[in-house]
Amino acid sequence: MITTLYWILPFVGLVLSLALIPLAAPKFWRRHYGKITAFWTMAFLLPALWTLGLSVTKDLLFHTLLREYIPFIIATTAIFVVTNHIRLEASLRGTPLALTLLLAVGALLANIIGTTGASMLLIQPLLQAIQGRTYRTHIVIFFIFLVSNIGGLLTPMGDAPIFLGFLKGVPFGWPLVNLWAPFLVMMTTTLGVFYIMDRILFQKESPLPRAPRAFHIHGKINFLFLSGIVLTFIFLPPVWGNLSLILLTLGSWFSTSPQARKDNHFSWSPIAEVARLFLGIFLTLIPAILLLKAGPAGPFECVFQHLQTNGQPNINLYFWLSGLFSAIVDNAPTYLVFFNLAGGNTAELIAHQAGVLAAISAGSVFMGALTYIGNTPNFLVKAIAEKQGIPMPSFFGYMLWSVPILVPLFWLTTFFLGP
Repeated sequence: MITTLYWILPFVGLVLSLALIPLAAPKFWRRHYGKITAFWTMAFLLPALWTLGLSVTKDLLFHTLLREYIPFIIATTAIFVVTNHIRLEASLRGTPLALTLLLAVGALLANIIGTTGASMLLIQPLLQAIQGRTYRTHIVIFFIFLVSNIGGLLTPMGDAPIFLGFLKGVPFGWPLVNLWAPFLVMMTTTLGVFYIMDRILFQKESPLPRAPRAFHIHGKINFLFLSGIVLTFIFLPPVWGNLSLILLTLGSWFSTSPQARKDNHFSWSPIAEVARLFLGIFLTLIPAILLLKAGPAGPFECVFQHLQTNGQPNINLYFWLSGLFSAIVDNAPTYLVFFNLAGGNTAELIAHQAGVLAAISAGSVFMGALTYIGNTPNFLVKAIAEKQGIPMPSFFGYMLWSVPILVPLFWLTTFFLGP
C-alpha cells in the first residue's frame, strides 16, 4: 500500500529537475529531458510493480491515462494547432495608451484561446509596435504578466490549472462566475501600474513617427474551429468530446495552407515536450494524490492542520501556497496537489468551499508570472523578444521586476477570493 511520503520522491525529483536543470544546464536539458522524465517515472513504476503488484499498478495507470492525461493532451493539442493557424498582422503605434489597450485585449483573449495562444498571436504585433521605443524591456515583462499568465483565469481554455479543474468535474462556467472579481482586480491594477510606468518612460523618449494603419487576420476559418472547441468543452461528455477535439484539430490542419504554418513558424516540438513531461508528471503524481486523499489521517496531517484555522480552511494560505509552488514548479501539478489537499471532492468544494477552490485557482494561475518557469509561455515570449534584440533580464533579474510589482497586487486580490 502507498502510505508513506517516500512514494512522492519521484515526483519531487521530476519537478526539481524541471525547475533547476534548464537553468543550470539548458543544452543538457534540451537533449535529455525525455530521458530524465523517463528515469523519474520508472523510479515510481518499478517500486509500484514490486509492492502493489501488476493488477493494482495497471488499474492506477489506466485510470490516470484515460481519465486525465489523454484528455489533457488531446485538448492541449487542439488549442495549440488551431491558435497557431491564426496570424495577426497589425500596425500599432507604441504609445502608453495603445500598449495598455493591447495588453488588456490580450489578457481577455487569453481566456478564449489560452495564455500560450494569445501570447503567440500578439507578441509579434507588440514587438512591431515598440520598435521605435527606447525603453522596451518592461513592456515585454508586463506582457508576460498579463497575457501569458493573469489572462488565463476565467475559462478552462485559458490555462492548464483551470482545464484540469474542468477535467475533475468543475463546471465550464464556474471560473467565470466565481473568479471575475479577482481577475478584474488583478488585471486592472497591473494595467494601471504599467500605464503609469510606461508614460513616465515614454516622456523621456523621442516622439514616435505616425504609423500607417493596417490590420489583417490570416486563417480566419480557424475561429470556427476555435468556437467548436469551446462548444465541445461545454456540451459534450468526455468520450465524444475527445473525438470532437481530434476532428476539429484535423479540420484546422487540412483547411489551413502549409504556407500559413511556415509563416507562423509552426513546430510540433512544443507539444512533444509537453506530452513527454506531463506523462511523467501525471504518473509520478499518483502517490501524492492517493496520500492526500487519506486526509488528516494520512501522512500530510501537519499540512492539513496548517491549512485550517479554528476548524475552517484558511483561504489566504491556500492562495499563497498554491501560487508560490506554481512559480517555482509548474502550475498544473500544483493545482492538482492543492485540489486534493482541499479534499479532492469537486461537489463538496463547489457547494461548501468555493472560496478555497477560488484561492487555489487564482493562486495557481496568477503566480505563474513570478518566474520564467512558472508558465510555458513565459520562456517562449522571452526567447522571441531576445531574438528581436530586446534585452531581457536573467532568471533572478526578472524576479526583481515581478516580486515588487505583483506581490502587493496579489495581497490586494486576497480580499476578493471569498468569505
